[in-house]
Amino acid sequence: MHRTRARLSDGREIVYYDELPGRVPVPDPRGLPPVEPVCEVRRDPLTGDHVTITAHRNTRTFLPPADQCPLCPGGPASEIPDPSYEVAVFENRFPSFDVRTPPVPPMVDGVERARGNGRCEVVCFTDDHAASMAVLPVSRVRAVVDAWADRTAELSAIPGVRQVFVFENRGVEIGVTLHHPHGQIYAYPFVTPRTERMLAMAAGRDLFGDVLAAERAGSRVVTAGEHWTAYVPAAARWPVEVHLMPHRHVPDLAALDDAERAELAVLYRDLLRRCDALYDDPLPYVAGWHQAPVGEGRDLVRLHLELFSVRRAPGKIKYLAGSESGMAAWINDVAPEAAAARLRDVTAGGAYG
Repeated sequence: MHRTRARLSDGREIVYYDELPGRVPVPDPRGLPPVEPVCEVRRDPLTGDHVTITAHRNTRTFLPPADQCPLCPGGPASEIPDPSYEVAVFENRFPSFDVRTPPVPPMVDGVERARGNGRCEVVCFTDDHAASMAVLPVSRVRAVVDAWADRTAELSAIPGVRQVFVFENRGVEIGVTLHHPHGQIYAYPFVTPRTERMLAMAAGRDLFGDVLAAERAGSRVVTAGEHWTAYVPAAARWPVEVHLMPHRHVPDLAALDDAERAELAVLYRDLLRRCDALYDDPLPYVAGWHQAPVGEGRDLVRLHLELFSVRRAPGKIKYLAGSESGMAAWINDVAPEAAAARLRDVTAGGAYG
């Protein structure tokens, strides 16, 4: 993998990842004004949760027509000036966290406040607008994995960043605002609430090793290899939910060795294809990589993927209603054992090639 750095016209960084060397970046002709983000983090005094306020994001691009897609290469509205690319990563024009955010008062109206220091990036998997991760060749999925790992290492080194989250949102039902196949990376200035709960549960034990051993011995394994196992968790929150976990304890994507990355590219694409074969339409999903915080808890939190979908049946969506949204008390309409069986069996009838 060869990395080439460049700058967009407003000063944001763009990084190209190519199989072969020699890329000469095309200058960005748009003449955009400098990005002036205002990202503020407030601490909920009732729960201790961090809530980020980013009013500038309310004007971000929303479902443009294909000929105005900002992720297609070389067009007049494109964030990627080059006429073609393999994997491209650039700073989000509408970031939730940014090191350029000005300072804020530490306390206002009895609420802790801080500037949203960090970075948000967009990861484009291919220049083909009509593609998806599930249909890319394994070599391209591996290139994306390597780019994720490289970005994780680099963003983890930003002063003040506490955790790096790599994820993909797909489908309008999930809230996607751009159809082009892409994901994002958030470098948070705090440890996220989900990870804080994992750290508390893992204290004094090999929590993830215990969970993986129990799942591998049970009935909810979907697929497995030498280095990874994909399973539906026993307490799945979503009607479709699969976790993909390495057999070895590693804190983040950057710590994966070559063999683990190679197998991940194969198993991850297979998992996405199984999910797309469940219903008549491509599955809307969130695929998020849970990584250990920067500099703390790295011996407690194991890297793992959590992939989930809001689709509970053909044409039916699981909405987060009163119990989930109001009380964070989850109710799942699909038995995890049944979901695992369907995902295991979906290839038997040739549901995908």
